[in-house]
Amino acid sequence: MKSIVLAGGCFWGVEAYFDQLKGVTKTSVGYVDGNKKHPTYHEVCHGVATHAEACEVTYDEQVVTLEQVLEHFFRIINPFSINRQGNDIGNQYRSGIYLNDMSDQKAVVDYMESYFKDDYSKVQVKVKENLDYELAEDNHQKYLKKNPFGYCHVNLELAKADEKK
Repeated sequence: MKSIVLAGGCFWGVEAYFDQLKGVTKTSVGYVDGNKKHPTYHEVCHGVATHAEACEVTYDEQVVTLEQVLEHFFRIINPFSINRQGNDIGNQYRSGIYLNDMSDQKAVVDYMESYFKDDYSKVQVKVKENLDYELAEDNHQKYLKKNPFGYCHVNLELAKADEKK
């Protein structure tokens, strides 16, 4: 199993999307790339903590590749926006790929260069080592499963072609 932390706006939708994919064995939501240990949702939303909302995706490489995970990620975000996804605006909604395994860095950058081609220089998604991912509070885990009418900027229907069986 491999894992990667993806920040793509509000973490509820990113988690709900990846939970639908075949080969994804586990997801969690949390905070990454910030200024303090043990941030709370309130601190992140009010700028006391400088973290991005993120989703850790654990996947079986025999079923879904890193490149397929990235393809899905770029399907659900606007990679050219800064501190914004959908109607969510703020530093906590910035986009990033946080690597648990730095040996994946070249593959991620190569994929992005190939995927975006001439627009690669405009991409605002940062690729960094995951140094501080921390789980969000329990009420945020599987939020859209618990609250099916909750707000989500992600079009969850985009995952249907690759839905878990």
